[in-house]
Amino acid sequence: MATAVHMPAPVCLIENANGELIVNQKSLEILSSITEPVVVVAVVGLYRTGKSYLVNKLAGKKSGFSFGSTVQSHTKGIWIWCVPHPEKPNHTLVLLDTEGLGDVEKGDNKNDTWIFALAVLLSSTFIYNSMGTINQQAMDQLHYVTELTKRIKSKSAPNTDEVENSSEFVSFFPDFVWTVRDFTLELEIGGKPITADEYLEISLKPKKVKMFNLPRLCIRQFFPKKKCFIFDRPTHRKKLSQLEKLHDSELDPEFVQQVENFCSWIFQHSKVKTLQGGIIVNGARKSFLSPIHLSSTVLLLFLRE
Repeated sequence: MATAVHMPAPVCLIENANGELIVNQKSLEILSSITEPVVVVAVVGLYRTGKSYLVNKLAGKKSGFSFGSTVQSHTKGIWIWCVPHPEKPNHTLVLLDTEGLGDVEKGDNKNDTWIFALAVLLSSTFIYNSMGTINQQAMDQLHYVTELTKRIKSKSAPNTDEVENSSEFVSFFPDFVWTVRDFTLELEIGGKPITADEYLEISLKPKKVKMFNLPRLCIRQFFPKKKCFIFDRPTHRKKLSQLEKLHDSELDPEFVQQVENFCSWIFQHSKVKTLQGGIIVNGARKSFLSPIHLSSTVLLLFLRE
């Protein structure tokens, strides 16, 4: 009989200890007790962009995943929270909150690249959280996806300079959701309204300068499904540090509705995590925490470089 796990709070899955990423044994024991299919949702983005707030909302809680109110990165490593799926009976929703990318205190981008790679390979829905607008700077910050796909390309076509159509790898890449926080522009082009999804598709179109196109090409080619959500600023800047304590009535109504729409879409559309060959993943399957099994030796080679 399938069993679920009821975790009162998140636990650390991947510890970031002095620049080394180590799997936490407690989280392994928790995962090994899950025999239900798992839907794995990971949230990644620059530090201080409100990732933890969104993933707490997905857990149906006001707090749980930690988020700070200073310029210092708060979440370290990757934290996991397994909760009953709110809309899929006999399924477990596995939420991954990741260490913020771009923390100047770390001084080493390789650590960020590892976090990004693990989040991509472990998840069935990968959420990239950014601030402001989808501009060239936001695209440049997605260089982590190009680092991962370069190594995938190296394994699949070592003598090819361009990104290949590697269906073998697309089959296990997650769906891609771009969430844009504190969005202030009007969603329109030439005076006509557009959707957030259309905004993302337009932003991913190739530019004349080829050096700007690699992140766009990788996202378009390797992620099978793409979705975009925009969010207004939730409240006055001075109150943002207390966001987890505020009631919805104290937040901007548009923001509250946007978060509700986001959570509803994730619950309805996020897939069960599967491996190559259509193998359904549950917590007890060792390959859930051994991404090497997802693509032969891709991640192992990636982490050793």
